[in-house]
Amino acid sequence: MSKEQWLYTISSKHKLIDFNFKEIWRYKDLLFLFVKRDVVTLYKQTILGPLWYVIQPLFTSVIFTLIFNNLANIPTGDGIPAFLFNLAGITTWNYFKLCLTGTSNTFTKNQGIFGKVYFPRVIMPLSVVISNLLRFAIQCMVFIGFYIYYVLLEDVSILPNWNLVLLPIVVLVMALLGLGFGMLISSMTTKYRDLTFLVQFGVQLLMYGSAVMYPISFFRKELPEYVWLVEYNPIAIIIESFRHMTLGVEIFDVNKFTYAIVFSIITFMLGLVVFNKTEKSFIDTV
Repeated sequence: MSKEQWLYTISSKHKLIDFNFKEIWRYKDLLFLFVKRDVVTLYKQTILGPLWYVIQPLFTSVIFTLIFNNLANIPTGDGIPAFLFNLAGITTWNYFKLCLTGTSNTFTKNQGIFGKVYFPRVIMPLSVVISNLLRFAIQCMVFIGFYIYYVLLEDVSILPNWNLVLLPIVVLVMALLGLGFGMLISSMTTKYRDLTFLVQFGVQLLMYGSAVMYPISFFRKELPEYVWLVEYNPIAIIIESFRHMTLGVEIFDVNKFTYAIVFSIITFMLGLVVFNKTEKSFIDTV
């Protein structure tokens, strides 16, 4: 009698580093369904709806401009409008922050559905990263709109440079960093719920150390003994790189940009290892 062949085999045994693209592709419809859910339901019962995608970065940029540039006299360099400088930083930072906070509670938020039906668990954090791409794209359009306004109507001499072709890599690095850290935190929160509160607090602190509202050169000038905290922060490197690509400020450092890429890949791989290990037994601890 021939051995019975199975179409699919569901098992708790996985490799440490297992990003099963074939299985994820098999569940692509479910992935797109979760992406649609994240986009549609977030502002479904709000009056302004998707306009909140635009309101948040604009108001934040205005506040940063008033406090950090007008009140604290933090320079932007090369005659770059302070509002545009801050909008570039906030647009980039928001995508990383939303990827991190959106994936950091994957297990605790979805324990009900995880305990009832099988599908590749990594689809959940992936859906968060993909759905936030829409918000990032909308905020980039807002940034481009103000960019054109300052160039055409305010006669500000700012031009993007050829490094702009690396923008997809910038987005990928932010996604990998947010996804990697998010999977790490999500895995640890199954046992240590205090991390849920620490994430919100820690993200706010991290923003001030990520060159969102100031150039790294200013930090280097004012606090040279602590500048390494910012210079080796991969998020700060990515934000500075985005500003250089679009506004032409600062100098594009290939070595640090490469460091940010390597750091993001390592973080993602580490997060994937811990995530795969946690998903086998998390239902017993949440």
